[in-house]
Amino acid sequence: MPLIPYALARPFLFGLDAEHAHELTLDGIARLQNTPAQWLWCGERVSAPVTIAGLRFPNRIGLAAGLDKNGRCIDGLGAMGFGFIEVGTVTPKGQPGNDKPRMFRLPEAQALINRLGFNNEGLQSFVTNVKRARSFRQAGGILGLNIGKNAATPIENAADDYLLGLEGVHPHADYITVNISSPNTKNLRALQSDAALDALLGALQSAKQRLDLQSGRRVPMFVKIAPDLEEDQVAVIARTLTANGIDGVIATNTTIARDKVQGLAHAGETGGLSGAPVFEASNHVIRLLRAALPAGYPIIGVGGVMSGADARAKIQAGADLVQVYTGLIYKGPGLVVECAKALAQH
Repeated sequence: MPLIPYALARPFLFGLDAEHAHELTLDGIARLQNTPAQWLWCGERVSAPVTIAGLRFPNRIGLAAGLDKNGRCIDGLGAMGFGFIEVGTVTPKGQPGNDKPRMFRLPEAQALINRLGFNNEGLQSFVTNVKRARSFRQAGGILGLNIGKNAATPIENAADDYLLGLEGVHPHADYITVNISSPNTKNLRALQSDAALDALLGALQSAKQRLDLQSGRRVPMFVKIAPDLEEDQVAVIARTLTANGIDGVIATNTTIARDKVQGLAHAGETGGLSGAPVFEASNHVIRLLRAALPAGYPIIGVGGVMSGADARAKIQAGADLVQVYTGLIYKGPGLVVECAKALAQH
């Protein structure tokens, strides 16, 4: 159990600007990870192993990409009890992202809106940080590395950036995620369309097979999709994933919908909405995917998990693994153990 209950720390953090609180927390974790001070936030690692996409996950609960974009805090975050952690999104070149302010809390809805825009230090710094991590993976934790495109790269050249990212992270990843669903990079979601997705995934799969062969190690590749999709769009994505031999899908990213938060402060801010309001939309896409994909095809469910019961609902909708992000900000590290235990019992 953490030495400091999150209920004591949260009022201080929520008194700060959302992005400042986020960076302050990550800075502290980065400095104190792998030291005795890590007991301030560490949690039990629930042992409930499951094999998905050829990887043995210690338990079914993971951290979604976006919280640790630069891979600075893998060991510290892993100490909360996660079975797997996904870091990034990383782009080939470092970029500042969108103008501030760009992250907003909606406490009444247990939600966040962000328009960060893939702010990160770039591939070289990211890989250096990933290589520095040790204790989480030594304990059997699974590490996913999430890749995207630079904002300045024209959408018609997006594959070039993804191929650079794939080449850079492949030696260091347990699995790789292709992020084509952030609403905060112009035109990015256009890559979810039929022809564009097929071309991108075909190029990535060809490159990955070459890298797998060269390294003697097969690294699964997942694709992260949006919740703002119609049933026919989900069906097209499902067909394209399987046709290109992609190993799994992550559903879902943030939403651009605002129907669940109308009238709340900051609800009109541009960006992706995460947290409790995206829970049902995410589950709907998971159910559609499960119906459209072959039996046993790996799905990672993410979006609005605020409790162990929410995590179980993702599994019941058809997910094999579950990720959290916004729930961690509202509920604290105890959510990880709660969800891991709920899924172990399930």
